[in-house]
Amino acid sequence: MPRIRRPRLPAASVTAPAALEPRVSVLEQSGLRWIQIESPGPAEIAWLEEEFSFHELDLEDVRSRRQRPKVDDYQDYLFLVLHFPWYDKASGRLFPAEVNVFIGRDFLITIPNVPLKPVRNVFRRLEANEEERAEWFVKGSGFLFYEVLDSLYGYCFPILDQIGRKLEEIEDRMFERDPDESIVRQISNVKQEIISYRKITKPQRPVLRQLERAGERFLASEDLDIYYDDLIDSAERIWDLLENYKEVVEALETTNETAISHRQNRVLRVLTVLTVVFLPVTFMTNLFGMNVPVPFDHTVGAFFAIAGVLVAAVLVLLGVFRWFRWL
Repeated sequence: MPRIRRPRLPAASVTAPAALEPRVSVLEQSGLRWIQIESPGPAEIAWLEEEFSFHELDLEDVRSRRQRPKVDDYQDYLFLVLHFPWYDKASGRLFPAEVNVFIGRDFLITIPNVPLKPVRNVFRRLEANEEERAEWFVKGSGFLFYEVLDSLYGYCFPILDQIGRKLEEIEDRMFERDPDESIVRQISNVKQEIISYRKITKPQRPVLRQLERAGERFLASEDLDIYYDDLIDSAERIWDLLENYKEVVEALETTNETAISHRQNRVLRVLTVLTVVFLPVTFMTNLFGMNVPVPFDHTVGAFFAIAGVLVAAVLVLLGVFRWFRWL
């Protein structure tokens, strides 16, 4: 059979795929630009290389998305890597969201690796409100960066409040009459959230102080020093709450283990009492069940007498155990 050949298109009709446009949002006012880039890809990185003369190691850090919080001080700009908690609703867990920041005298570039609502909300608010944008931008890149950081740290406290509510629910359920066995899993999940939050927050605490020292030429105003001191106070307050929650969850875990042990001991105590109560019954039945002649054999009255003795023994033992509060 002859093979069917597909017709070849003429060279003029073959078009190369169009290059992807970089997803870059820009706000400009009073000689200051705020550039917002979410989840940057190759097109966005190429745009940064073309528009700015940033160090290649900083651009490599933006690509990697696995950097520890830090501040790199250059002659014309600062490069920062910051981490903030990001709650993934699909998995129900906390993950570190990385925010890369370039800050210079006339520009601020924020590059979160995941969509962060606080940064997006501030950008959209300034985009919609020209008066507020003019008021913020005229104060310089340092003040604008403070507002972005303030919104990010403000986003941290609702997550802490949610962890606090979970701890209160666990404490209330722990002392119910018949606590659910899932309480152990709930304690484990909250403990994991606290550990993840601490891993995100701990390396970033010294970075804010380093930023305050390294960015003097961008944050030279005394008013800005006060603002950034407020950010440091917020970070320390978050850490103090995490320390408190860590102690609370460890105490709840210990208390739950003690409660489980107490319930097991109570069950074992009841079973032990029942075993001791029926011990004379077992002894008497085995004694008179031997295949040898025994006294009162084949006597109807003996059966009722022995049964009465056994019942009396059981009642006496139950009374003794009740007296000692073992039942």
